[in-house]
Amino acid sequence: MTANEMPTVATPRVAAGALFLDNEGRVLLVHPSYKEHWEIPGGYVEPGESPRAACIREIREELDLSPALGSMLVVDWAPAEHEGDKLLFIFNGGSLSPEQERDIRFADGELTEWRYVSAESLEGYVPRRLARRIRISIAALKNGTSSYAEHGSVV
Repeated sequence: MTANEMPTVATPRVAAGALFLDNEGRVLLVHPSYKEHWEIPGGYVEPGESPRAACIREIREELDLSPALGSMLVVDWAPAEHEGDKLLFIFNGGSLSPEQERDIRFADGELTEWRYVSAESLEGYVPRRLARRIRISIAALKNGTSSYAEHGSVV
């Protein structure tokens, strides 16, 4: 089989974010300056970069923090109509200390605000699919497992 005869393969966009929970179990959300909705900290993976490394880099760039990420909680296949296939990873960010919270700086100007939000209130901040993905991550963390999802729903 020649290069021209090779079948087309998926080339998904890959992004990674971190689930940070406070002592009350609320989720840390950030507000990007260029979006109407909120997100979890993280971003797109660059060529040659692992999802974990991208998540650490994005948090450092966006919040000026250097987290010690834990295990992968969920990977979600979540294609978007105008963006194509996506693979989205969420890693356990643990909890931030009061000192880390005070040290949050929006280093690159991408973010304008951060806050903790209860899992029950997520739909007021993030798209439904992300709210489902975050809840899957919370369940995986509680169960000591990881999950695979499609469109924000466990398969």
